[in-house]
Amino acid sequence: MRRWYLVLASAVMVAGPSFFAVQQAQASARPKTTTVNIPGEDRFAPFAVTVKVGERVQWVNGDTDDHTVVTDEAFNTAGHDDTNHLILGTASQGGPGQFSLVFHHPGTFVYYCRFHAHLDAAGQPAAPGPEGGIQDTSGNFGTPMMGVVTVRG
Repeated sequence: MRRWYLVLASAVMVAGPSFFAVQQAQASARPKTTTVNIPGEDRFAPFAVTVKVGERVQWVNGDTDDHTVVTDEAFNTAGHDDTNHLILGTASQGGPGQFSLVFHHPGTFVYYCRFHAHLDAAGQPAAPGPEGGIQDTSGNFGTPMMGVVTVRG
């Protein structure tokens, strides 16, 4: 019986350091994160980011309004089809919201906010005009709230 305890203790002493080294390696192997901010003027900043396969993009909503990340599947070649995620604003309970995706395929990920953009007849995000969108002091509407992630292999 005593011999069994000695064998077990020896195994723990030999395997223990390896086990902790594996845990540390896994912790340091977290993917690099690129942040896209949503400031108070209905836009994604920066508009375009480039990441490598295996890296993460995180959207952080610093605006009081809720926003979304929705894929434009006609141009999406980097995976995550059917993405339609609500990101709570700072005025919402639980805000500011955050959302992230890890990209596993090279290509492009074109996205927009469904509250502040719509798709035109050609499937392109278009400014929604007088019903919403980005308006300057002269009353002109600018580009819709959209962005692009380019994923390199």
